[in-house]
Amino acid sequence: MPTVHLLNGPNLNLLGLREPEIYGRETLADVEAAAATLARQLGLTLVCAQTNHEGAMVELIQAARGTAQGIVINPGAYTHTSVAILDALNAFAGKVIEVHISNIHRREAFRHRSFVSLRADGIIAGCGTEGYMLALRRMATLLG
Repeated sequence: MPTVHLLNGPNLNLLGLREPEIYGRETLADVEAAAATLARQLGLTLVCAQTNHEGAMVELIQAARGTAQGIVINPGAYTHTSVAILDALNAFAGKVIEVHISNIHRREAFRHRSFVSLRADGIIAGCGTEGYMLALRRMATLLG
């Protein structure tokens, strides 16, 4: 079974508590549980991680090298600022799907630019936490 890492960046540990009008009421644990169930149904092994630290995210991406065939990543605010995360993703040979719970293109102008999109094989934004499930379905298709 192909392995996919589901990586979440800063403040996503506050899902369900932080700005629920934007991010919804589901917690990160809810999202990860639903993703794990769907991944099993799709024939994927799922590894979930969350960090609030840029360097730790780089290390999580590096750890996926050689062990995972895909990464589904919501880098949070690092989407718009981190060349280091882009460089780590560029060193990963598998597929990458970028996920954003909100529609970043309907928000502040600084959120319209994504370094991660330069590497992503697909981008899902504005679909709420369902975006993670859409990303897993697409990942399963990409991995055949």
